[in-house]
Amino acid sequence: MDTLSVMEILKFPDPVLRKRAKEVEVVDDRIRELAGKMIKTLHAAPGVGLAAPQVGVSERLIVVDVSAGEDPDEILVMVNPEITYREGETGIEEGCLSVPDFTEKVTRSERVVVKGLDLEGRSITVEGEDLFAIVLQHEIDHLDGVLFFDHISKLKRSRYVAKRKKQLREESKQGGA
Repeated sequence: MDTLSVMEILKFPDPVLRKRAKEVEVVDDRIRELAGKMIKTLHAAPGVGLAAPQVGVSERLIVVDVSAGEDPDEILVMVNPEITYREGETGIEEGCLSVPDFTEKVTRSERVVVKGLDLEGRSITVEGEDLFAIVLQHEIDHLDGVLFFDHISKLKRSRYVAKRKKQLREESKQGGA
């Protein structure tokens, strides 16, 4: 029986999303179980990347699957990921499971090298280009309390924040009625 349940994805402006996540000290069964739940949550959403802070766990763990659940071999889990090299510049329209109803073009590095640990605690290094590189940067940003809209103009960001606050006020009015 599948004991891994889908986790709730926190939405902006939840304060957990703005905190720098702490390093994972030991890769143990708790971390492996969290990674499994995060993969299930990612696929249920659906999305291509998820960071532990997005599910309320302020630890440095990401899951990435640019196949969006189509190819199990594409799933990457990294503990304590760190970008060690960046090259080039690219940009695509980004969205985020924690930033509802908003997409915007973001400029990022076209190619990155990321080092971290796998679920056995072994050191791993991955190279990412294009979409894979963008997703890695997006998820690692989450570990540092950075949201994708922090990379866009202040005007566009403030418009979204105002719209989101209004949306939340309306939802709370409906909930209290």
